[in-house]
Amino acid sequence: MATFLYRIGRWAFRRRRLVGGLWLGVLVLAVAAAAVAPAGEEEDLSMPGTESQKAFDLLDERFPQSNSQGAEARLVFQAPDGQRVTARENKAAVEETLGSLDGGDQVASTTDPYETGAVSEDGTIAYSTITYTADAVDLSASTKSALEDAASQARDAGLTVEIGGSALDSEEELGGTTEIIGVAVAAAVLVLALGSLVAAGLSLLTAFLGVAIAFGLVSALAVPLGLTSTVAILALMLGLAVGIDYALFITSRFRDERAQGSEPEEAAGRAVGTAGSAVVFAGATVFIALVGLGVVGIPELTKMGMGGAGAVALAVLVALTLVPALFGFFGRRILPRAVRKATRPGSERPHQVPTAAGRPGLATRWARFVLRRPVTVLLITGLGLGAVALPALSLELGLPGDESKSVETTQRRAYDLLSEGFGPGFNGPLTVVVDTSESADTRATTDLVVKTVRSVDGVASVGDPVLSRTKDTAVLTAVPQTAPNSGETKDLVHAIRSAVSGVEADTGAGILVTGTTALNIDISEAMSDALIPYLTVVIGLAVLLLMVVFRSILVPVKAALGFLLSVAAAFGILVAVFQWGWAADLIGIEQTGPVMSLMPILIIGIVFGLAMDYEVFLLTRMREAYVHGASPGEAIVSGFRHSGRVVAAAAIIMISVFAGFIGISSPTIQTMGVGLAAAVAFDAFVVRMAIAPAVLALLGHRAWWLPRILNRVLPNVDIEGEALSRHVPAAATELDAAVRRLPVGRD
Repeated sequence: MATFLYRIGRWAFRRRRLVGGLWLGVLVLAVAAAAVAPAGEEEDLSMPGTESQKAFDLLDERFPQSNSQGAEARLVFQAPDGQRVTARENKAAVEETLGSLDGGDQVASTTDPYETGAVSEDGTIAYSTITYTADAVDLSASTKSALEDAASQARDAGLTVEIGGSALDSEEELGGTTEIIGVAVAAAVLVLALGSLVAAGLSLLTAFLGVAIAFGLVSALAVPLGLTSTVAILALMLGLAVGIDYALFITSRFRDERAQGSEPEEAAGRAVGTAGSAVVFAGATVFIALVGLGVVGIPELTKMGMGGAGAVALAVLVALTLVPALFGFFGRRILPRAVRKATRPGSERPHQVPTAAGRPGLATRWARFVLRRPVTVLLITGLGLGAVALPALSLELGLPGDESKSVETTQRRAYDLLSEGFGPGFNGPLTVVVDTSESADTRATTDLVVKTVRSVDGVASVGDPVLSRTKDTAVLTAVPQTAPNSGETKDLVHAIRSAVSGVEADTGAGILVTGTTALNIDISEAMSDALIPYLTVVIGLAVLLLMVVFRSILVPVKAALGFLLSVAAAFGILVAVFQWGWAADLIGIEQTGPVMSLMPILIIGIVFGLAMDYEVFLLTRMREAYVHGASPGEAIVSGFRHSGRVVAAAAIIMISVFAGFIGISSPTIQTMGVGLAAAVAFDAFVVRMAIAPAVLALLGHRAWWLPRILNRVLPNVDIEGEALSRHVPAAATELDAAVRRLPVGRD
């Protein structure tokens, strides 16, 4: 691999204008495709194979007319204090408001709360349902304005009016303050790490280009593939983070090679052959883990995985081709000032090597400290991560609804009004579908189902059944007494399903419990069931891949256990913030509740690959030193001296990018941002830079042991670039050990 990538790096350097032009053309095509493509739709989650999804599929078949409707809005009216919404003047205001909407553009129908009985028992709250002929993303601005104007009209009459439903749903928008701050921090870290504005700008430029292409492709494919805005944001988040990191790793190695006397083209080839090999491996692990999300069986999770995997693949391709091409464009400006000063005018080879004065850098001193006290470091860090991970034992999974939105939004206030007027379970009704095609008496079977459901503890009310046109399917609505995301509602769903199973046996009917609440419960349980198998697959893959890379048994096992620790600690942070409310105000979370059910598996898939980034880039230099005769302790110090600073900078950049998305007012994106930022912080700074060297110090030579039979069977990927020696010209004799301690090669 190293030899092949070495040739790619040299070719890209020589043909830099061609490479730059090709990538610029790809960018133009992606942006143009996104500009002419229609906007995608925000689809609901689905889980094929679950009872709730089977019920939805049956409803699509037996009640096709009910699924032809578009977006829906719910106008919720509350009378002034001391009044009833049924009072003459308030009723007139409500009817006038609804009259202004009835027959409007894209409006299919409106309901009269006084005719449908949509008035609370105390008469203070009422609601009307407005259905539209188009989906939320296709509603015109004038249609949404008419809805908001109607609400304002009722407010002017003295009523409190809020708007719920999907009509006001919109895609998440980027470009907020926190994203800008995250990118600014990443830029500052790049400048400090590389000591050159040009080198820092190169990493940012290539990352932005890859992200722009990925974002354009996701937007262009949104309609044919059903991609949502969450897929686009995940692609942006991952593409930006790994794009900057991968460019940083290759640029840093290029500068090392130049400082050691290599000509520019040769340095570009060696940088891509060595650091590029690690980039390919790291990117491949992220790609595999994300694509593997498809085995869970949730279409939305599969799309998120594919979108993120595509962005990572683009980042790898850009790093391997465009980055070395830009080395040729920018020339000596990529190098730090110390190296440029040591270069003869008109020459590209350093002629005078500045010695490294003073004490060793921070990473070297830290590595030596760990070598002196490995047991102490291991105990403190291990127990610390264990303490942070403890809240994960209380992890509860769920899917957020309007109740998780800010109280500043009208959707959240509408949710609260409906809960106040009609009970907490009103916002999460259960739908019971009765398939009577195999039943002898449709009416008797339906009545028995209604009676059975009403008798279940926790059911507040059961509506009258609605029959399909063919009279072979009945649908009834059961309203729980408890809120949609409560544990009692989850127990109620299982209780109803258990109760109606006897009716199924006696009548031959098929009875399914569904609805958004039931579907969310089924998805959350499926996620919990899939968590351990998926984690097992990921860990097994990690051990196998690292065994191939490092030719060792214990190093992969150590890496996998460290990955588990960092993920568990990240889950502990998620529980503490999103369930317990710790520091929730700092990131704008006003309502605590279950952790987004997709997050654990998604975070495992992403963090697995990112954790391998730091493992590879740090341990590659250690193994390189070890196989060239260094003692285990010297190899650890060498790895930190060459890669410690770069890995720390890369981790800070990735944390900054992920944290920058916390400001987006979406529970999914907020949870993803907090979880990924925490996981990367724990994995990079605690696991890879403290636990890993401590364990290696205790293992000594045994850390790099591999049975002979495995050594013969496992392929040699040569990630350290040993095969490149025959491609490299003999080094100048005056370049001694001091060269390796230039600022660009130090920690």
